[in-house]
Amino acid sequence: MSSAHVDEVPRAQGMSRGLIALFAIATGQAVASNYLAQPLLETIRRDFRVTTGLAGLIVTAAQIGYALGLVLLLPLGDLFERRRLITTLAAINVVVLASAGLAPTIGLFLAAAAFVGFTSVMAQILVPFAASLSPEAERGRVVGIVMSGLLLGILLARTVSGLVAQVAGWRSVYEVAAVLMAIQTVVLFRGLPTFRQRVDLSYPRLLASIAAIARAEPVLRWRAVYGALSFATFSVLWTTLAFLLSGPHYGYGEATIGLFGLVGATGAAAATMAGRFSDRGWKNQLTALSSALMLVAFLLIWRGATSLGALLAGIIVLDIGCQALHITNQGEIYRLRPEARSRINSFYMLSCFIGAAAGSASAAFVYGTGGWDGVCLLGAGFGLAAILWWVLELALRPRSAPSARATTGR
Repeated sequence: MSSAHVDEVPRAQGMSRGLIALFAIATGQAVASNYLAQPLLETIRRDFRVTTGLAGLIVTAAQIGYALGLVLLLPLGDLFERRRLITTLAAINVVVLASAGLAPTIGLFLAAAAFVGFTSVMAQILVPFAASLSPEAERGRVVGIVMSGLLLGILLARTVSGLVAQVAGWRSVYEVAAVLMAIQTVVLFRGLPTFRQRVDLSYPRLLASIAAIARAEPVLRWRAVYGALSFATFSVLWTTLAFLLSGPHYGYGEATIGLFGLVGATGAAAATMAGRFSDRGWKNQLTALSSALMLVAFLLIWRGATSLGALLAGIIVLDIGCQALHITNQGEIYRLRPEARSRINSFYMLSCFIGAAAGSASAAFVYGTGGWDGVCLLGAGFGLAAILWWVLELALRPRSAPSARATTGR
């Protein structure tokens, strides 16, 4: 693939429960920082006295920052010593979180939100780091636990942010987050092991090698599509759910709507289970089952327009399906090229981000034209697409086997 020289990959000796917990908590806290503003948009809009459209750019700025981080920062995990890279990004994240809380104008707040998203990508550096420290027989379980922390961070950030803002104002949300991240930075510096897999590539060549790896690894391409479809399906629901819950049938307020994130957190348990089954080599069964769950979930969610029980059941089933598929994907891609796991994760997560953006944009449009029925049809369509992709992969399996160089740097 390239003339890269890779030092001998350190032998994974296993991870203690405390270290796994540290990875899970740090991953959740890092990704949560990028979701703090979502339930606060109306409050921030009023405080800065700007239009709804301008306030909506806060989420856009965070998403753009995160996407740039996936492309520009995440691959650095293969180039630099990972503990130093992670703690450096965490320290910068402290500064930009504090800056967001102190921002005197909407322009400065937008810039801070973008940099929060940019540095929060350290969560995606932590995941392949955990995979590299784990023996192959335990890798799926460890990644599943760490991803449980990430999922909880995404889902609970909105709930906690809304509650803190209601008590102490929206700026206090960022001040508290900055303090917690500062504490986390110290804990990470003291608790993470040093780890480096030296790759003799310049930064431009490192970035260029991502595309070369994707071309050489069919498994990565297959799993990137699964990831995009699972994130798109997930985004369809969570982009439009507040519209349904605040509508005439339910009439819930913001605080109650925020609590639905706690229901989605049940998917965190699925992450651990999927990781364990992935370690046993059940990738085909997990892929088929999780894809089917995404489809079935939207049948329940469709009934949820008038039935709270069906809606709650649908949310749980959807989160289990999406999370199980995501963990299965990561279990497969982290078996490829140990020295390039951060770059592999960069390609995979960028695909997931594109899927999430497509799901959010299409769901917002469909809700405006087809209502809740249209949203459910769209979500079910993404789930069906995942099933059809699995069928296609089965038909072409001999062509999608890992390359002979999957675990080498050549």
